[in-house]
Amino acid sequence: MAGAAPMVEERRVSLPRKIGRWLLIAVSILFLGLLLIAPLGAVLAQALAKGVAAYFQSFTDPDTRSAIRLTLITAAIVVPINTIFGICAAWAIAKFEFRGKSLLITLIDLPFAVSPVIAGLVLVLVFGVQGWFGAWLVERDYSIIFALPGIVLATMFVTFPYVARELIPIMQQQGSEEEEAAITLGAGAWTTFLRITLPKIKWALLYGVILCNARAMGEFGAVSVVSGHIRGYTTTMPLDVEILYNEYDFVAAFAVASLLALLALVTLVLKNLVEWRAARRMSQR
Repeated sequence: MAGAAPMVEERRVSLPRKIGRWLLIAVSILFLGLLLIAPLGAVLAQALAKGVAAYFQSFTDPDTRSAIRLTLITAAIVVPINTIFGICAAWAIAKFEFRGKSLLITLIDLPFAVSPVIAGLVLVLVFGVQGWFGAWLVERDYSIIFALPGIVLATMFVTFPYVARELIPIMQQQGSEEEEAAITLGAGAWTTFLRITLPKIKWALLYGVILCNARAMGEFGAVSVVSGHIRGYTTTMPLDVEILYNEYDFVAAFAVASLLALLALVTLVLKNLVEWRAARRMSQR
């Protein structure tokens, strides 16, 4: 009988905890349903409002296909460049002590604090016709603003922190003892990176690349400023959605939006797979 009292007390304590736990779960699911699931369902419903044939017909439009192609080209250029920058920046910050290190970390975080629209305006100020290098570019018939290079630069500025920010804490936590030992034994810098560093950071690197790619394909603000909204030439998928919606072509607008949403879902699945594999590898050690 003496042991019964603690058991009753434990049940009394655990019941409020269970209620609180399920209440928090319900609130989280409701919040996600209102902000994520319902909008995605609405986009898909609007895209299929006139049937599957009309949905796929939207992607036969030359301007839409050009927007999809430009988005993929931009991501294919930006993601490798930002990956190389992220690895170099993370290596320098995690492995070395140097003057200006805090400034470099601050600059890496700058795109998180600056509006993408401001980034686009800065590029126009620098490379536009009336900008600092505008006359020089015009004389040599180079086009940056309202052309692919401007879109790439704008997207690169917005997305360059993602890979670096994923790698810096991992590389700082791991230290540099193994790399120093490899170099002492005669291994070169490239061999040390491939054999020692890369295997330890590959999951964080892949995670950063996935996030960078998702952000590159979905960027709107900075690209909107530097693109000029030239249909079939400088419009990416987010800009094409805006143009189609303003033209009241709702089926085509939501069809392109659904493709962007699908790419986002694929990115989310890949992100979860990377997290699962990384957690599994950590648990096996």
